[in-house]
Amino acid sequence: MKKIEAIIRPSKLKAVQKGLKEADIPCLTVIPVKGSGLQKSYSERYRGTEQSMILQTRIMIMCIVSNSNLEKCIDTILDNASEGQVGDGKIFIYDVEDAIRIRTRTRGKEAII
Repeated sequence: MKKIEAIIRPSKLKAVQKGLKEADIPCLTVIPVKGSGLQKSYSERYRGTEQSMILQTRIMIMCIVSNSNLEKCIDTILDNASEGQVGDGKIFIYDVEDAIRIRTRTRGKEAII
């Protein structure tokens, strides 16, 4: 099993969510995040004064998938989240040792289906 963390633009969330559902990967967790990367800071006006904003608002999507669904999940995120610009985001992949569904105590691959 693998854990995929994708940091994407908030405007791309609906497209990524729809794409994952169509790819039969409906389970995901969404977390609002802020951070900085290669994209430069920007200025915003707040109460009449201009402020430099260093941290960008993004969305982190987390999915736990079987090894057989890994590439399908990655391709779906790449296809739906990319604008071809700096600041599109990143995808991180981790190994998951085990998963347990609390209600039924099912373990392993069956717990994430």
